[in-house]
Amino acid sequence: MARQQERAVRTRETLVRAAAEIFDEVGYSGASINKILDRAGATTGAMYFHFKSKEELARAVILEQAADLRLPEGEGGLQQLLDMTAYLAVEMQSNILFRAGVRLAVEQGATELQDYAIYEWWADQFRQELERARAMGQILPHVQEAEFARLLVGAYTGTQIMSQISTGRADLPERIASMWRCLLPALAPAEVIAELDLSRHTGITSTTAATATTAAASAPAPAPAPAPAPETESPA
Repeated sequence: MARQQERAVRTRETLVRAAAEIFDEVGYSGASINKILDRAGATTGAMYFHFKSKEELARAVILEQAADLRLPEGEGGLQQLLDMTAYLAVEMQSNILFRAGVRLAVEQGATELQDYAIYEWWADQFRQELERARAMGQILPHVQEAEFARLLVGAYTGTQIMSQISTGRADLPERIASMWRCLLPALAPAEVIAELDLSRHTGITSTTAATATTAAASAPAPAPAPAPAPETESPA
């Protein structure tokens, strides 16, 4: 019995990962059960034992998109949140299960899929870090953690779509850093922002990503130009 259960678990995982590969390559509308079964090397009976339809299989890919992720652990608060989003940007370039789950979640409007749960899950992950940041004194008084977390999910989703269309997500880490440079002033005081590092977990060589937001504000004002000397009459 135990071996049968283990085999069933392996078969289900094989189907989910094969489906992720196909969905990542051709999207929901371009995928078919036959393509998925061929990729998985599984039978129709095995498929329908675990999943009743392509829709149900796609929903599994959406909800299990984070299964392979190992989110970075650090000191918590805003730096942890920045590290998480930077890590996700890099993972989206190569992690097929994650990437396929994100693609399907975005494409739901054009399919019969209608599942908002994964967006709520990510918003909850971000909210938790924002609450830790609040406890650490890093957040501006007017910020509402849950509201900002939902905004962050929306901004991240839109940014990755633009990156996919523009460069196949090759520039996604840089775009996420740019997104944060715009969002951070609405979230945290300048002295907190100055201590953050956006380049971790990204491979971005520049170390100015996090501090650029405050550079202009903290730079000394240029010295005024000297007044021109008064004109004098030439001696006769």
